[in-house]
Amino acid sequence: MTTNALMFFDPSCPWAWITSRWMKEVAAVRDVQVTYRVMSLAVLNEGRELPEQYLARMQQAYGPVRVCIAAQQHGGSDAVDALYTELGMRYHNGKRDLGDASVISEALEAAGLPAELAAAATSTDYDDALKESHLEGMTPVGFDVGTPIIHVPGPDGLVAFFGPVITPIPRGEAAGKLWDGVLLCAATPGFYELKRGRDVRPSFQ
Repeated sequence: MTTNALMFFDPSCPWAWITSRWMKEVAAVRDVQVTYRVMSLAVLNEGRELPEQYLARMQQAYGPVRVCIAAQQHGGSDAVDALYTELGMRYHNGKRDLGDASVISEALEAAGLPAELAAAATSTDYDDALKESHLEGMTPVGFDVGTPIIHVPGPDGLVAFFGPVITPIPRGEAAGKLWDGVLLCAATPGFYELKRGRDVRPSFQ
């Protein structure tokens, strides 16, 4: 029986990028269908007191999520998946600036999407849809976490959780075993947190 999983991401988050690539591995070794959806760290942090440098990053982060929403409205979940992959390869793997308009333009072209969708980056026309998607992702887990967020159906209703935060990307059956364990934990009533100190940088290998 196929498990339909939703993963909510912000293109600017390196940890979400790793988790999304892990989910690609999971889908290859488990009967899992993954749909990629948008949440927004910028929306999440609206109204919060932030260091000036982080605030600037959040303002920059609006552009890519708006374009992802525009892509979803244009071409559905497949368009979001393709665009996220192209953005991530350039930003996270390629170390390019996500605020660079050429990154978005190149990603749209590589994903087979119309160039005019790039205009969404500086438009508020998609913000209502962005906030709706953000709320859909965040509401079941609470607003004290970030991205990645994953939703899966459970025996007693929706199972939603933040994470896993991992590095490097588990591959093959190792990815599948981690998925099995994460689902077991997440579907356990009353299970809230499993965590340890993080002392390494994200690795996209």
